[in-house]
Amino acid sequence: MKNQSRSVVQVLPALNQGGVERGTIEIAESLQKAGIPNYVVSAGGKMVAELEKMGIEHITLPVQTKNPFRIWLNSYRLEKILKEKKAGLVHVRSRAPAWSVKWACHRLNLPFIGTFHGLYGMNPESLKKPYNRVMTQGRVVIAVSAFIQQHLMRDYRIPEQHIRLIPRGADINKFNPEKITSTQIDAFANEYQIPRDKPIITLVGRLTRIKGHMIVLDALKQMKHQDITVLFIGGNPKGDYNTELQSKLADLPQNITVKIFAVSGDEMPLVYALSDVLVQPTLVPESFGRGIAEAQAMGRIVIASNHGGAVELIQDGRTGFLSPVSDSRTLAGILDKVLDMPQSERQKIEQAATESVRTNFSIQKMCDRTIAVYKEILSNELSYKE
Repeated sequence: MKNQSRSVVQVLPALNQGGVERGTIEIAESLQKAGIPNYVVSAGGKMVAELEKMGIEHITLPVQTKNPFRIWLNSYRLEKILKEKKAGLVHVRSRAPAWSVKWACHRLNLPFIGTFHGLYGMNPESLKKPYNRVMTQGRVVIAVSAFIQQHLMRDYRIPEQHIRLIPRGADINKFNPEKITSTQIDAFANEYQIPRDKPIITLVGRLTRIKGHMIVLDALKQMKHQDITVLFIGGNPKGDYNTELQSKLADLPQNITVKIFAVSGDEMPLVYALSDVLVQPTLVPESFGRGIAEAQAMGRIVIASNHGGAVELIQDGRTGFLSPVSDSRTLAGILDKVLDMPQSERQKIEQAATESVRTNFSIQKMCDRTIAVYKEILSNELSYKE
């Protein structure tokens, strides 16, 4: 394979937290295990320590900037890094850094690829579409779901052969119910003062309107089951949204307990293990829905809005349930249905969901498919200009 000794360089704005950041570290670790030299370039962040612990070099560069002059300046800094690290391929995961990558790679005659992680701004009068298009101008573009693949083909007119569909993955080793003990669950419930004597419904996501918290609160008032606990995992709401949320909470039946708090990433398996059912009633389509896959890997039933990447993760009635967007009445009915299910029927759905994630949406599959794309490109490339 040509360029076999060349390195892969991943570029993203920062390494603080999130799915893009987590995926970058997972790919870096897989490259290392495969014996492929690799580096990560970003503005830094708390997750850099994870790379350093694995012995993977992180290079700090202010690629998070959206200032056009600094983006242009970064391209020359990046060009120097790519030469020093004998790069054979660059993988970029965000738009502003992608412009620096594009210009640096053009001068070096070096291939790059981009991963299209979301919809970005797409209103007709928006100037963002030309700005976004840089993510598609590498040798190939990776789509994180079939939903994003169709978006690229429909809205950017990208030919299918230029796209590589690689769904995001759940860490099936971390999100494994067999690794969670009852003692751990009890301790977690006690720490956050979560009642264990009634069903627990959980929504995981930032406390913003688009995540659908209001839809859940409206659904609670319409449910037959009123003696329940609801967990909103994602921090504290702010501003006008907090005021509206508190007003809705005050109007709930007395037997409904709502707890709002944030947890660390390491505690997420405990959140899922404690929950009876997960809801993801997003108002806008998500590109993939990693939280859905993680909950399914933990053997939990998920009810999600019937759009975006959720449709690929949930086979309605078999591996979970899909609910019309913004329809609190239907959501209430599905929640009652799930809570009334015989244990044998619940287990059938939970097992099907877990098997689907393990077969189709694991981190290992995501990494294997991504590295296969790297090898596909490297095997057909000449080295950059010396």
